[in-house]
Amino acid sequence: MLFEKIKTIICDYFELSEDEVTPETTFAEIGADSLDMVDLAMSLEDDFSVEVTDDTLETFVSVADVVKFLEVAL
Repeated sequence: MLFEKIKTIICDYFELSEDEVTPETTFAEIGADSLDMVDLAMSLEDDFSVEVTDDTLETFVSVADVVKFLEVAL
């Protein structure tokens, strides 16, 4: 499932446990700054072979936003 793969990426990067990340989890809640978000975008690009533009990256408020983007992009 797409959410599970994204959750794994986020948990690994932010050193979170699996139960700390839900679709509703916001990046503000986990303390992500702009550099963290750029790193996340690069991980998504590598893992899913998609391009995450700066404009798209700005729309990522929650984990669900990333899932929705990838559902359309893939």
